[in-house]
Amino acid sequence: MANHASAERRNRQRIKRTKRNRAVKSATRTVLKKARAQVASGDKDTALAAIKTVASAVDRAASKGVIHKKAADRAKARIARRAHKALQSA
Repeated sequence: MANHASAERRNRQRIKRTKRNRAVKSATRTVLKKARAQVASGDKDTALAAIKTVASAVDRAASKGVIHKKAADRAKARIARRAHKALQSA
């Protein structure tokens, strides 16, 4: 347990940040999961909309430091590549 006022404050900050980071990360995962499903459905319009949504959510998470910038870029590239393959075969 914290014994100093500054340590108590740091603990409160840690709890707030952890809660925010979990919420942002969870929302990002949900967006990715929905986008993968939309891309798999083969509908071009929903797939393109899903890619935009993913890019926005992932960049937002990276800007807040929840995920690394290169991890965000990798996620965007993977969903775009998956959409491109699905739309080429459809």
